[in-house]
Amino acid sequence: MSLLWPGSLFLLILIPLIVAVYVWLLRRRQRFTVRYSSLSLIREAASQQSWLRRHLPFILFLLALASLVFALGRPVAAVTIPSNRATIILAIDVSRSMCSNDIPPNRLEAAKDAAQSFIQNHQAGRQIGIVAFAGFAELIQPPTDDVQVLTSAIESLTTARRTAIGSAILRALDAIAEVDDRVAPSDLGSPSSTVQPAAPEEGFVPHIIVLLTDGASNAGPYPLAAAEQAVERGVRVYTIGFGTTNNNSVIDCGNQFQGEDPFGGGGFNQFGGGGGGFRRDIDEVTLKQIADLTGGTYYAATSAGELQNVLENLPSYLVTTRETIEISVFFVALGALIMILAMIISFLRHPLT
Repeated sequence: MSLLWPGSLFLLILIPLIVAVYVWLLRRRQRFTVRYSSLSLIREAASQQSWLRRHLPFILFLLALASLVFALGRPVAAVTIPSNRATIILAIDVSRSMCSNDIPPNRLEAAKDAAQSFIQNHQAGRQIGIVAFAGFAELIQPPTDDVQVLTSAIESLTTARRTAIGSAILRALDAIAEVDDRVAPSDLGSPSSTVQPAAPEEGFVPHIIVLLTDGASNAGPYPLAAAEQAVERGVRVYTIGFGTTNNNSVIDCGNQFQGEDPFGGGGFNQFGGGGGGFRRDIDEVTLKQIADLTGGTYYAATSAGELQNVLENLPSYLVTTRETIEISVFFVALGALIMILAMIISFLRHPLT
């Protein structure tokens, strides 16, 4: 705690002056009482009350005065308060393999249901953003706490060709950077070539990326290069491998590909992320490396129930900020309460009637 007007504390010198006046008045009254009253009556009255009871109202008055003097000094204190800016980016794979029906009705619909349940039950003070990725990644819903808007964004997801995990991480970083100036936007053109150790605990920001995929990256930037950029920005990436090893499942995306492919468009593929081949196996090795590198965790979900359980048990991080606030009002209130208490005690000892 500090004071904006520390010079006001010089007023505390009034307290010893008031004490001196109080003592002088007591002695003067005692001399007056001895002169005009019976000494035996004084001794009898003095024996009926203790020293503290006789002087308690005055002591409380001094405490109240001291509290008010501190209030004049305008005390301030640094406090930690929630800032309600925690952000979770759900990066959802919408590649064609998400149409597989090994998880009924298919992987994408099961993922939609789990995501919507997560949105409906998300904690107050957190924002959620949605990134969809196939051949490239796109932010389809900036971070918001509007449940209806998020639900509509999830419902609008459709599948496309290829899987660009690296692009999804970078686009999620950009979404976080738009709501928190402590996080720099991604640098797609200059990825690091050497994997760096994870940031220290105190270097993490409270925002996280939750990346859900059922395959392996075959387009866009190399996933670990993108993960390095998350490390540099202190953003944890939690990865989820969604799907089973059932090779007899059927992939049926309906008639989505009769028109323009919204996500297929060739991808970035600057860093050798693969060609246009189709792969249904989950690249758990890479997903685990991404999670370990960034300080997150890898989860495997082979059913809709497991996926929902993973989302419900994701760690949450409270965003707090330190602010300096003036607390003069507390000292004023304390002084007023003590003053009222002193008056009550005084009235009880010396009733007006």
